[in-house]
Amino acid sequence: MHLHKYPQDIVRRFEENPIIDRDDIPFNCNTVFNAGAVKYKDEYLLLLRVETLEGRSCLVLAKSPNGYDFEVEEEPVMDISKEEPFATYEKRGIEDPRITLFEDRYYIFYTAYSKYGPRIALAETKDFKNIKRLGLVSQPGNKDAVLFPRKINGLFVRFDRPSTGSTADMWISYSPDLIYWGNSKVVMEIRPGFWDSNKIGAGAAPIETREGWLEIYHGVKGTGTGRIYRLGCALFDLEDPSRLIGRSKIPIISPRELYERTGDVPNVIFTCGAILEENGEVKLYYGAADTCICVGTCQLEDLIESCRSSLY
Repeated sequence: MHLHKYPQDIVRRFEENPIIDRDDIPFNCNTVFNAGAVKYKDEYLLLLRVETLEGRSCLVLAKSPNGYDFEVEEEPVMDISKEEPFATYEKRGIEDPRITLFEDRYYIFYTAYSKYGPRIALAETKDFKNIKRLGLVSQPGNKDAVLFPRKINGLFVRFDRPSTGSTADMWISYSPDLIYWGNSKVVMEIRPGFWDSNKIGAGAAPIETREGWLEIYHGVKGTGTGRIYRLGCALFDLEDPSRLIGRSKIPIISPRELYERTGDVPNVIFTCGAILEENGEVKLYYGAADTCICVGTCQLEDLIESCRSSLY
């Protein structure tokens, strides 16, 4: 990897990126990307989205002692369901898992994909061996859901991204039971003329900080030769997370390296998971060009500081 004299991004890339590509998957596949991330029993776990040669995605577990060197399990831990009501809505794959530790269990929002379009689905686990589907928890045309790690005002809270046409904004929804969601409203909109002018969507699960809920999100900008996916971050009020209080004016990381520029979908950096270490370092796991898994690091305080720059 070429080391830049003057790095342009807040997130510093691991020198040995990519950390996982299709040759690391123990069965034939097309690509691997967009992994949920969590620490479990002193191990780093990635829940990988692996696209098979048939073109459908499944979820595969990878484990690491240090967050960089991963061993990938031989079989998917979740594949498309054969049981209803999930089977009908997962026929074209299950995608883009996001993991939240909530009290004594881990909840996984993922995208169920079918001819009817994307829907948010929810599963839970305590050990990442037995994963139980709980429900299909959105109408069609919704994805990019992340669950907050605690209730707020007695309710579960999530960010999601319903599609509303050629552009798409981030919304918030509330639930008494994780299954039925409502009281939805827009919390953050695209910014015409900026790097996130076409679409935005939640990435990693919200991180609770003294300054507010930190959300790392992806932003899309259309260009003459296609779309560019970058990452930014935003702060939301701790007790009213529908209130946006800060937003990064510039991306925290943009496609620059060859493995981010070229692949099945070029010019894409897309995250589904980040891990906050005790020393304040954030390990950010991201899919590059819908083709491989990479990792970068930054300080939590630097992400918060970037949100103080501007709301618009």
